[in-house]
Amino acid sequence: MQEDTPIDEAAITLLKQLVRNGCVNDLTADSGGEAKSADTLEQFFSGTDVQVRRFEPHPNRVSIAFTIEGTDPEAEPLTLLGHTDVVPVDLPKWTRDPFAAEEEAGRIYGRGATDMLYITAAMAAATRDVARSGDRPKGTLTFVGCADEEARGGLGAGWLASHAGDAFSWKNCLSEEGGSHLPVADGSDALVVVVGEKGAAQRRLTIHGDAGHGSTPYGRELTVDLIAEVARRVCAIEPPVTSDELWEGYVRAFRFDEDTQRALIDGSSYSALGDLARYSHAMSHLTIAPTVMHAGGAINVLPSTAHIELDIRPLPGQTQESIDEMLRDALGDLAERVTIEHLITEDATVSPTEGPLYEAIVETFDEFFPGVPVVPTIAAGGSDLRFARRKGGVGYGFALHERQRTLGGVLDLLHSHDEYVEVADVRLTTLAYRSLIRRFLGV
Repeated sequence: MQEDTPIDEAAITLLKQLVRNGCVNDLTADSGGEAKSADTLEQFFSGTDVQVRRFEPHPNRVSIAFTIEGTDPEAEPLTLLGHTDVVPVDLPKWTRDPFAAEEEAGRIYGRGATDMLYITAAMAAATRDVARSGDRPKGTLTFVGCADEEARGGLGAGWLASHAGDAFSWKNCLSEEGGSHLPVADGSDALVVVVGEKGAAQRRLTIHGDAGHGSTPYGRELTVDLIAEVARRVCAIEPPVTSDELWEGYVRAFRFDEDTQRALIDGSSYSALGDLARYSHAMSHLTIAPTVMHAGGAINVLPSTAHIELDIRPLPGQTQESIDEMLRDALGDLAERVTIEHLITEDATVSPTEGPLYEAIVETFDEFFPGVPVVPTIAAGGSDLRFARRKGGVGYGFALHERQRTLGGVLDLLHSHDEYVEVADVRLTTLAYRSLIRRFLGV
């Protein structure tokens, strides 16, 4: 790329190449291949005076960090955590090549365009612009292209936090997602910033019944019947709505009438939120989703063991112990017969709605959308920011979208068929990152 390329144009060109690299993470160690995008990013930064570090905990699973050292060791640092892996595609359901990065009618199509390659490209372009400026920031600036985010970071940010925790600062971190708009009832505007995310409480529930030949089931305790009853009882669990300032502040931001607002805060109805109903329910409840059920193998054998796997997402403050207790209560007289096994377990994390980085985000939003209120939210899914929070830092989801891009619309694009990002949002996010860096680091 030419040195005089505007940073938003540079971000668009980089985004297209990252999409074309096709770093598909199918949750196995040998997938991903993020080395391709690490090479792309290293080439993108060529000719700049940045410190480059590559990390490869497994062949071709490469994370890469670009650091510009600050002039003041006491100044606040800033770390931008992008990820370069993407989820698989169901190719027959796409109407275009998911790895061609086609641009059409103001949109760039491709797997990962929204999740989160456009933000990763914006981070890289803004960081390179600082490097090319010739001025050093007061605090140290680092951009990291992380591998393996889609598999919860075991070969990416999670590995870095555990094995290379001093490679860069985790004190102030930005990542996905944020900067979309709420459809406020009175037609006014509100901008979203992500301050936390739910945790993980994955469980496998196993039960045993009678084995035998499939031709003679009479009088036997059928394991499939038992696991179906386990599933029914689990699906009947109705966790209570949370009562915290984040949830209530989110509801109030919509400016509904008093009755609608109360119904939302109480969790008795989500219909007023339209396409945000599912997300809003997840933001305000512990959620339990049965996702895997298994029993047997041969069609002529009555299985003696069956299990169901649950994707459980707790809110901040909800413990693994309380979740097991809730499951046992729901199972009732079957509880003694069911083995509850913990799979991936992680507590929810949240950062404060105050402090230097949060204030810089609010001020940056105000620069682009003057006077628009900022609404902190909790993400229903996970991101690499939880590793920063666990190491004592703060982490916020930050991007910026045009006025017509609502939170529900952006969420619907994540992992979708024919995924795309608006070119205007790539430009806006890139400029917003550059502005925030200038505001926070003085360069």
